[in-house]
Amino acid sequence: MSNAVSALQGKSAVGFATVTEAGLQGMITLRGDLKSAKLKKAVKSAAGVDVPAARRITLKSGRGAGWMSPDELLILVPYAEARATVEALSKALADDHHLVADVSDARAMFRIKGDKADQVLAKLCPVDLKTLADGELRRTRAAQVAAALWQSDKGEFTLVSFRSVADYVFGALELSARSGSELSAS
Repeated sequence: MSNAVSALQGKSAVGFATVTEAGLQGMITLRGDLKSAKLKKAVKSAAGVDVPAARRITLKSGRGAGWMSPDELLILVPYAEARATVEALSKALADDHHLVADVSDARAMFRIKGDKADQVLAKLCPVDLKTLADGELRRTRAAQVAAALWQSDKGEFTLVSFRSVADYVFGALELSARSGSELSAS
């Protein structure tokens, strides 16, 4: 069996903000009736958090759940636990209409850190980051690709994209984080 590697193996760049590919992260797509008591219980057991409200993400101790659409959540767990979590969710929801898929290897996660991290994203995403509330998850575009983002800490944002465009997203974030003098030197 081969060893899992993240899309860009932790690649980082420093400009007026630091951009880092976050490494391996367990990510699970869960689709179903988000109002179902059974689904709520399964999410709480798997992620350790309640099903979030619309456009919200709840994180606790490296686990969490993010609202992606009226019938879809993104479940975050440690990478090594993703398969077991999929099995547990599938078993808990066996009698209900649902879909559970391990998308860990199909996604890439980036962290953008620094006092001006919001400016990096503002150049690429049609989102008013000044109005992005704590715990708010936004599905958007980063340059020309689908992405989801949230403020993960003060001066830090997390962005998730498809793995197939990870190098493009990293390049766009890296370029966006450069100051004017760095751009003219390139």
